[in-house]
Amino acid sequence: MPLLEREVVPTGWVSKEDFLAGYGAAQAVPGPLFTFAAYLGAMAKGVSGALVATAGIFLPAFLLVVGALPFWNSFRNSARIQGALIGINAAVVGILLAALYNPLWTTAIIAPADFALASILFILLVFWKTPPWVVVVSGMFGGMLLSLV
Repeated sequence: MPLLEREVVPTGWVSKEDFLAGYGAAQAVPGPLFTFAAYLGAMAKGVSGALVATAGIFLPAFLLVVGALPFWNSFRNSARIQGALIGINAAVVGILLAALYNPLWTTAIIAPADFALASILFILLVFWKTPPWVVVVSGMFGGMLLSLV
């Protein structure tokens, strides 16, 4: 996310507010990369941009699968490849945590009230198992209430 933000926001394709709004909305639906890519493409260039961005999200993975499929059985049994996959998984978790911190945390959690709202939403999602769309809508209304205060 930080890398993507650095590519589309400073270039003027999408404003920072639109970027964060789209990212938040994409988290409420399955396949956030697909929907977020389509959103960013549409914000930058309309329907044609949405189609190009969607193709751009799927094409690398499709090419990787097609290229690796003939070798998959030998990959699966290789201790080196299994170790690499464990490392890749750890790197992805680190990247996701970095994306949570910047740009989301640094732009959304400014005051103690923001932290309180984020904590409540986290508890709703993780401990009370509230559906994600309810948490997103609750966060939207909570943010609106905080902006009025």
